[in-house]
Amino acid sequence: MSPRRRALLAALSGPLSGPLTGPLGLTMPARAQMPSAPAASRGTPPMADEDSIRPERHLQFPRDHGAHSGARIEWWYATGWLQPPGQAAPIGWQLTFFRSRTGLAATLPGRFAPRQLLFAHAAISDIAAGRHSHAQRLSRWSGDERWPEAHAQRADTGVVLGPWQLRRDAASGRYQARLPAPEAGFALDLALQPTQPVLLQGQAGFSRKGPLPAQASHYYSLPHLAVTAQLLRGSRRQTLTGSGWLDHEWSDELMPADAAGWDWIGINLHDGGALTAFVLRRRDGSVVWAGGSHRPAGGAVRAFPAGEVSFTPQREWTSPKSGARYPVKWAIVTPVGAFQLEALLDNQELDSSASTGAVYWEGLAALQDSGGRRVGLGYLEMTGRVAPLRLG
Repeated sequence: MSPRRRALLAALSGPLSGPLTGPLGLTMPARAQMPSAPAASRGTPPMADEDSIRPERHLQFPRDHGAHSGARIEWWYATGWLQPPGQAAPIGWQLTFFRSRTGLAATLPGRFAPRQLLFAHAAISDIAAGRHSHAQRLSRWSGDERWPEAHAQRADTGVVLGPWQLRRDAASGRYQARLPAPEAGFALDLALQPTQPVLLQGQAGFSRKGPLPAQASHYYSLPHLAVTAQLLRGSRRQTLTGSGWLDHEWSDELMPADAAGWDWIGINLHDGGALTAFVLRRRDGSVVWAGGSHRPAGGAVRAFPAGEVSFTPQREWTSPKSGARYPVKWAIVTPVGAFQLEALLDNQELDSSASTGAVYWEGLAALQDSGGRRVGLGYLEMTGRVAPLRLG
């Protein structure tokens, strides 16, 4: 069966929206492959100029908080932690809403035409209990923003997959997320209030991900979000506060063809600064590309050259489910200093093989300076350690 037909059948046979296992029924076939032919050969309408990935494009807000449906891949990604009263260990949380342009059904009418796929992941890491819980959602989408069950708005952040949603209020800048996940034993409602200006990654929001100019994304972050949350686990409901980080990124190429995955950190520094660093790896562990940024509190962003960032594993954890080996302690070198990063919980692996097709590690971690002093808290992401990552 051709990749195009397999992807079309996967999109049409999957659930309209909702959990991939549970009362809405059918499980999405794992790792449905999207066609890789150029858009012009599929009869897809030309990409809107504001969706194209190019270094001279200046990001404009609030428009660029919204969806860029002409770009092949896009995600809104938020992480953070909540501090239960009287408890030393925090609770980590993460959510990601993905959009992938399939290249299918360009001429098919109707709201069920699978021109786009929308995915979402959510997870809770209870550090004190040593427990990680996660859930996922998937829906096909025709591109019609009027479809209430699943859509991604262009004018501003507004992503909906059934009962899951992430929205931004234009007047206050506040993000609201609703993530009921009874199949995973939790429900999470979040209010994320920016406290700092948008941080443009790379060169004014144009972020290189490889040696070729096409291997790039538009990418910005919002660090140091003030977070208020309603967390329901079983019959226990808690109102908690904490801190968070939000990324929004869109591109036409996920990464270079010889890359298997990446290791990435986004850290809220205790002094009010923000640190980002990443490496893209081949299967043998060698580095294809690297980068990142640092913005001191109240200061200007410093983008990192590819050759000045390194990640060196210090300790590994082996997943009993996937067999993957994840470095959960790292020595990280950047142009602004050398650091140690260590996960607060080893088992923060997320199996999304029924939606994005990937098994990856995403978890809360603490950053220390060269003297062993904790200087920040944030999230570590490691992909491509079970199999090379392919999205879209």
